[in-house]
Amino acid sequence: MTLRVAAMPMLLVAAAASAQVAAPPPPAKVAPVAGTPILPAWTKPAIRGAWNDAKLDPDARAKALVSAMTRDEKLTMVFGYFATDFPSSLYKAPAGARAGSAGYVPPISRLGIPAQHQTDAGVGVATQGGAAVKRERTALPSNLAIAASWDVAVAHAGGAMIGDEARRSGFNVMLAGGVNLLREPRNGRNFEYGGEDPLLAGTIVAEQVRGIQSNHVVSTIKHYAFNDQETDRNAGNSLIEHSAARVSDLLAFQLAIERADPGSVMCSYNRVDGAYACENSWLLTDVLRTDWGFKGYVMSDWGATHSTAPAANAGLDQDSGFPFDTQPFFGGALRQALDSGAVTPARLDLMTHRIARAMFAQGIFEHPVSEQPIDYPAHAAVTRGAAEAGAVLLKNSGDLLPVAASAKRIVVIGGHADKGVLAGGGSSLVYPVGGNAVPGLLPTGWPGPVMYYPSAPLDEIKRHAPGATVSYADGTDVAAATALAQNADIVIVFATQWQGESFDVPMALDGAQDALIAAVGAANPKTVVVLETGSQVAMPWLGKVGAVLEAWYPGTAGGAAIANLLFGTTNPSGRLPMTFASSVDQLPDPAKPHSGDVVYKEGAAVGYKWFDAKALTPLFAFGHGLSYTRFATDGLTATAANGVLTASFTVRNTGARAGATVPQIYVAPVAGGWEAPKRLVGFSKVALAPGARQTVSVSVDPRLLATWDEAGHQWRIAGGRYTVMLADSATDIRQTVTVSVPARTMPATWRAR
Repeated sequence: MTLRVAAMPMLLVAAAASAQVAAPPPPAKVAPVAGTPILPAWTKPAIRGAWNDAKLDPDARAKALVSAMTRDEKLTMVFGYFATDFPSSLYKAPAGARAGSAGYVPPISRLGIPAQHQTDAGVGVATQGGAAVKRERTALPSNLAIAASWDVAVAHAGGAMIGDEARRSGFNVMLAGGVNLLREPRNGRNFEYGGEDPLLAGTIVAEQVRGIQSNHVVSTIKHYAFNDQETDRNAGNSLIEHSAARVSDLLAFQLAIERADPGSVMCSYNRVDGAYACENSWLLTDVLRTDWGFKGYVMSDWGATHSTAPAANAGLDQDSGFPFDTQPFFGGALRQALDSGAVTPARLDLMTHRIARAMFAQGIFEHPVSEQPIDYPAHAAVTRGAAEAGAVLLKNSGDLLPVAASAKRIVVIGGHADKGVLAGGGSSLVYPVGGNAVPGLLPTGWPGPVMYYPSAPLDEIKRHAPGATVSYADGTDVAAATALAQNADIVIVFATQWQGESFDVPMALDGAQDALIAAVGAANPKTVVVLETGSQVAMPWLGKVGAVLEAWYPGTAGGAAIANLLFGTTNPSGRLPMTFASSVDQLPDPAKPHSGDVVYKEGAAVGYKWFDAKALTPLFAFGHGLSYTRFATDGLTATAANGVLTASFTVRNTGARAGATVPQIYVAPVAGGWEAPKRLVGFSKVALAPGARQTVSVSVDPRLLATWDEAGHQWRIAGGRYTVMLADSATDIRQTVTVSVPARTMPATWRAR
């Protein structure tokens, strides 16, 4: 979901000016906004039918329910409201909505159909609305941090935790599952997504969604598709050749949808090949339905619907977030389209069926939501563990980390480390228990407020070093900070970059932090930099510091997690889910994100594939991450039997500490012919005690070896020799073998079983 606060008055005026609005209104005691649909006053008791039989499959139940519904009831299910008054003088949310939440679809009491209570987003239960009472909830680290764990168990546990909080907060739909590939490192919403590789992003996001839905909560997967920058996001036109799209962004969505079976897919704001994503029949019908077999419903992002009949006929099932669109397209306009024949009754039945099916599949009817107590201490442990698993130790010269027990003079500088840890802005923002640790930072309004979670690294550092003198400088006075750092046994600088929805950012730390770090590093080479960023940043000071820990946006227990990592209570094991470029000059398009046509010059060669194809040396490679112990990976073998490529190898912990590593399998056709020299085709997170070893086998999805044949509308694997690579990152190849792979074609409908 996305909010566009600045546009609200214009949208509300447009909605009020719409003459033919007729479908459901805010229920009782709330004056309806001009132009909103009117809900019937429910007087009949709920009636029961075959749809109440939980023994039937979701399709059978949905079919029975739709057959019992009136047209007005169907129109109710396909139209959603923003659930929060904003501004209160112009728009009043329906009385049944959860105040401060994202969306609401009213119940249909006659048939016992529950309301849809929708909440943002992928890191926890967010709060919307300027004057609404804030829900204080647990926030996971950013989605990019979860992807950096390369750990399906961590992703699933995090999803299960926020899904539990959603249910206990009274929500049965969660607008989560951001899987857009990281093509543009300056995209303001990168922190909400799963990185640059389709296999990694699809796998990790799928597990998050599976965790959420384990709570009888519908999750979306979003933003479908190619919504890869915030500049001109409401009208920008993403242009990519279809065969390249199939093996990059669309493959990430496909893998996530297959593995998680989300109840809903949220279509995005932007245009694709000239058509808005929410009325793009190639995306919504040809690919999503016909090729992938998706059975859930498509909801629009808030304000992403631009038409009635074209959107409905292209495959949009639910127009969400009235009044963010310029008019309620699935309100009275849909009624008119049905009357004129522009939309058929059969299409409305199909739209309603898909929504009902998703509700049945996730147990929404049998498991009604209500507000319940939340186990915050248990959930804090989940988010702390996720932050620890996703933090990436980028540099550690001379084993500067973990902080030595002999360090008696510790200096901490910058980043509001005395107060808390940074979070990303926009509709995904979770308000923490205890409130904003650093209130008043600009912007205080949308897409802010700038939020610091009250988990202060400084306090945690002091707890880990009770015998040391720990001093703090806020970093605003560079000379004072440098003087304080000179005689320290170790200096820890916290550096931040605030990202948020609706704007893109430079590939740099905020303000003058680069100069601060350079000065401190020059004064004391035993300087550690802890990065709290939404994506990558340039590091002109890298050669002057001893260690760098990328903590991302670490969530509501982030301070404790960072301290555990710095002092070695937890061994870092995160790996980069994106390539860190040395400068913007290495990007496919170094120019700032722009309006209008966005041509993906790199095609399917996203991230490390671009760097490989252009023989560029990154600052830090995709898959890179250090540990406080040492690992050896060897014994690689590969076979191609029964159409499946399998790689096996051994991992050993050769160091003195327990830890986890992420061996990665890349493959390349010896004869070439791909968008880049190699692709990631498998990985595994392996935790080992000192001296322990484990044999790992990875089976490769055949589509990862294929190209997309647009003319033949199929996957095509070229027969021949393939190099299989066992690697520690995209640039650190440890061992290779070759294997013969037979030629093969697979239909567009093929999926892993």
